[in-house]
Amino acid sequence: MNFSSLLGVSLSERMPSFVKSQNLTSVSEFILLGLSAETELQPHLFGLFLSMYLITVLGNLLIMLTVISDAHLHTPMYFFLFNLSLADINFTSTTVPKMLMDIHTHCGDISYTGCLIQFYFFYLFGCLDSLLLTVMAYDRFVAICYPLHYAVTMNHQQSGLLVLLSFIISLLYSQVHCLMMSQLKFCSDVEIPHFFCDPPQLLKLACSDTSTNNILIYFHGAIFGGIPVSLIIFSYSQIVSSILRVPTPGGRYKIFTTCGSHLSVVCLFYGTGMGVYLSSVYSDAARRSAVASVMYTLVAPKLNPFIYSLRNRDIKMALGRILKRTP
Repeated sequence: MNFSSLLGVSLSERMPSFVKSQNLTSVSEFILLGLSAETELQPHLFGLFLSMYLITVLGNLLIMLTVISDAHLHTPMYFFLFNLSLADINFTSTTVPKMLMDIHTHCGDISYTGCLIQFYFFYLFGCLDSLLLTVMAYDRFVAICYPLHYAVTMNHQQSGLLVLLSFIISLLYSQVHCLMMSQLKFCSDVEIPHFFCDPPQLLKLACSDTSTNNILIYFHGAIFGGIPVSLIIFSYSQIVSSILRVPTPGGRYKIFTTCGSHLSVVCLFYGTGMGVYLSSVYSDAARRSAVASVMYTLVAPKLNPFIYSLRNRDIKMALGRILKRTP
């Protein structure tokens, strides 16, 4: 006697009518169509994305090594930068290695479990990036607007707590998102016109009701897009007010260069992310959305180390000291 007979009702009778009307199948894998189906472009795409991925990983590892090796950088600001570089490496590694393997093998198969795992870590590190950028803006706000309270407000314990809280929030949210996605039923059409398991594309393939998932995606956009951006804008509005009150041009320039690198990374991350999000909402061109996704999954993490190393005097001086110690 099975479980459904003990309840006195069959599982098929308990299913909603809109689900029973569809020919649902239990899919075991999806097919990622990638960025382009043209065979002659595949070697060029593989070389381009492999070089970009290696630059991203090595550049962020160099930032992390610099922060660890130089005692002058053992401050909350560079502690947050260390964690941002670590999150960027993991965020990029969630999607790009699989894409490179698919281009090399000319096969885009990914198991159902593998798709959910990729989906889970994509949200985890994407949300963590957003929250870390917000924490870094708060750190600059306290340092510039309330310098006398900075040592107390942003001590090592508080900094570690902010990073831990950001990770826990991202972890819980990605778990909720992954759990709701795992409840969906998919039809026989399992081709995803993307190079990774993009959440909006997965929802389009589902045969069951996706209204709750769509609401959750909009909620995600508001919480992890709108609120951090609002907090960052508020922080920098206060910072600009403080800069304008500095009497000497040299003091203003020093404050601006301190915040310029972070502001550039914020504009790059949220600009590319919101561009992809809006293109997916207002356009049905899945291939165009896939190409645009390269901007925030690979280009933005690749440029972050260059922005911080070229525009940050402390990082450049620390790199110089490391190179002098290298035989």
